[in-house]
Amino acid sequence: MATVERIDVSEAREKVMAGGALLVCAYEDEQKCGKINLRGSINMAELVSKVATLPKSQEIIFFCA
Repeated sequence: MATVERIDVSEAREKVMAGGALLVCAYEDEQKCGKINLRGSINMAELVSKVATLPKSQEIIFFCA
């Protein structure tokens, strides 16, 4: 099983605000993601709809609360 690289909040925010990474709520339940609602984040449904158009090098940061 692959290991997950963990980063701190400030690094994630910096990457997302600079446009270098997508911030994705890791819950599939859109209602649950809506309650968290971090600025600049998308939900899993949005990620799935974009995945075919994303470059393979696109960094994706998943979060859950």
